[in-house]
Amino acid sequence: MADSASTGTVQDGTGVIMEEFSYDDAIVRKFLFATVIWGTVGMLVGLLIALQMADPRFNLGLSFTSFGRLRPLHTNAVIFAFAGNAFFCGAYYSTQRLLKARMFSDALSKFHFWGWQAIIVAAAVTLPLGLTQAKEYAELEWPIDLAIAVVWVAFAINFIGTMIRRRERHLYVAIWFYIASIVTVAVLHIFNNLSVPAGAFKSYSLYAGVQDAFMQWWYGHNAVAFFLTTPFLGLMYYFMPKAAGGPVFSYRLSILHFWSLVFLYIWAGPHHLHYTALPEWASTVGMLFSVMLWAPSWGGMINGLLTLRGAWQKVVDDPILKFFVVGITAYGMSTFEGPMLSIKSVNALAHYTDWIIAHVHTGALGWNGFMTFGMIYWLLPRIFQTKLFSKKLAELHFWIGTFGIILYVVAIYSAGVTQGLMWRAFDATGRLTYPDFVETVTRLIPMYWTRVAGGSLFIVGMLLFSYNILRTWQSRPARYDVPVVKAPRLTPVHREDGPKAAPIAGLLPAAVHRSWERKPILFTVLTALTVIVASLFEIIPTFLIKSNVPTIASVTPYTPLELYGRDIYIREGCVNCHSQMIRPLRYETERYGEYSKPGESVYEHPFLWGSRRIGPDLAREGGKYPNLWHVRHFANPQEIAANSIMPSYPQFATTPIPWAVIPKRVDAMAMLGVPYGEAINNAEAMARTQAAAIAADIEASGGPAGLEDREIVAIIAYMQRLGRDISAPTAVALVGDGEQP
Repeated sequence: MADSASTGTVQDGTGVIMEEFSYDDAIVRKFLFATVIWGTVGMLVGLLIALQMADPRFNLGLSFTSFGRLRPLHTNAVIFAFAGNAFFCGAYYSTQRLLKARMFSDALSKFHFWGWQAIIVAAAVTLPLGLTQAKEYAELEWPIDLAIAVVWVAFAINFIGTMIRRRERHLYVAIWFYIASIVTVAVLHIFNNLSVPAGAFKSYSLYAGVQDAFMQWWYGHNAVAFFLTTPFLGLMYYFMPKAAGGPVFSYRLSILHFWSLVFLYIWAGPHHLHYTALPEWASTVGMLFSVMLWAPSWGGMINGLLTLRGAWQKVVDDPILKFFVVGITAYGMSTFEGPMLSIKSVNALAHYTDWIIAHVHTGALGWNGFMTFGMIYWLLPRIFQTKLFSKKLAELHFWIGTFGIILYVVAIYSAGVTQGLMWRAFDATGRLTYPDFVETVTRLIPMYWTRVAGGSLFIVGMLLFSYNILRTWQSRPARYDVPVVKAPRLTPVHREDGPKAAPIAGLLPAAVHRSWERKPILFTVLTALTVIVASLFEIIPTFLIKSNVPTIASVTPYTPLELYGRDIYIREGCVNCHSQMIRPLRYETERYGEYSKPGESVYEHPFLWGSRRIGPDLAREGGKYPNLWHVRHFANPQEIAANSIMPSYPQFATTPIPWAVIPKRVDAMAMLGVPYGEAINNAEAMARTQAAAIAADIEASGGPAGLEDREIVAIIAYMQRLGRDISAPTAVALVGDGEQP
């Protein structure tokens, strides 16, 4: 299975046995094309949802094109399809050359490629259909999660097998980062996605409320860390020195950068949950480790930029190096801003606003996007065995893309700061200056249009990039040359021999690390232990200390109809626009009501605290408006609030409730420990009874008749339940204050 294209062995003049083999560049070409295709698709979807925020008519009146359903498609496409395929493209090319070995198995390489593309297609189909777990960056349902695990294991076996059969004694720094990415993504994916299926494409998270929030952001932050950061640092350590024509700046800095980054990153997730119902000690630990993370992150940036020492004139002349320089600079900006945002006082202003969106896109467009562009431009003449079609077109791509990024992030940083300041503003009488949430949305519309312009420019650059690749590919030779590579045979003893390691004292001596680099299995185990031990120090106390989630006697499970209504809320992606977490900050309690408690969400599988407010928080929505208000609001939000950017959902009033699925979903929740009692045996009957009561109230209030078997009554049942376990507000007049839920 290994080195399937090996051509044999020869003996050189000194008696050393040389092995002849060839590299598999066909798999690199496959992942390169996938990167470009999916990147274009993902960015076009991003442009559409940007238009939807500027003008809700771009939701197109279709359920599968609404913002709530397309937003996770955009994030998954950019993260796992574009950046994922870019990582695999660069890793397959560099790994073979760094280890002087063909990939362990051509069959596993092909299985990895086609399996990953099948997963992307499955995501592209299921997410617009509303089949989602509603967990950020982990929305895909359980059958696709299983497929991801299988494909990832195949990739890991192929990678580790190649390391074991390598012909290079030491593992270069890029390989360290690939190891960390492969190991940590596997751990994160498996433990965050543990769930109980309730149907072919429906499941409920194994965790609830506070624990689910903790696990999600342990996963979510570290998905960014180990899927968008460490893999691309590995690519940086290989491709930047190649493009610059010189060695990496500092080997010792690489060691310090790698181990401190891997250890510190895994602790930082809870900083996404400042001032929420998460125990304060956990978010404080997340903040402290996030602040410490700034140092190793900038260590990597410095190591990358100083690799170009003495090559600045080459940077001026070479668009590839320009992409790398801006990419690493964007990485430095993002990794300074991330620790800053983790500080509680800054987070209180920025969280739930577009500031976070700008921060994310600085990294995604600048770091991941530009590093990918630079890497692929460098690869094109080597894997297509021809000249790059147009260096001038690559230069134009660089400047258009750079200006697009600047326009995008400046607009959305401005939007984020505007949101945060308007939400917390009080007038001279001590009242909220902007009590109507829609007022804060209206102010952002010009900034949203500016973002559309910046995103459009970035996509124009992407199209120029695609054209340059296509024309370069068209000039390829009729048949690719497959060079035969010669390298000395290394026996297992040769791979691990070398100078004895010095004892550890103070900082890890380079000699110790050099000995680890000759032992890939040991290196992999040490990396895994670093990640797992750091994770357990946070996870175990969060789950085992009962005082972290004190119970509230009045909190009871959702009724069967409310549970199905919650599933509709999840299906439509409402959590992408609304939070259900009121922080103990005066301007939030004045606007929304009593702050949220840990015990309120003990039966919520998954948690729905949200991470962004395009609409107001809904934690205390129950009883705020009568049932008929919700009917009209879902049918046409702009009738209630003229400046609302919420999509309309008239289909709720015409779509029948599939009553047969409700008992199955109640059963699944009961398996998770939710005390449903008699509802387990009478779920459908109880749901029908509650639906009939809501429909009768709507009709009696002057609304349409015949809604008792339509989805509108289920989603209303859920909306009216929110916050009612600890309070029972009195419904206001039908028109309300213009604040859309």
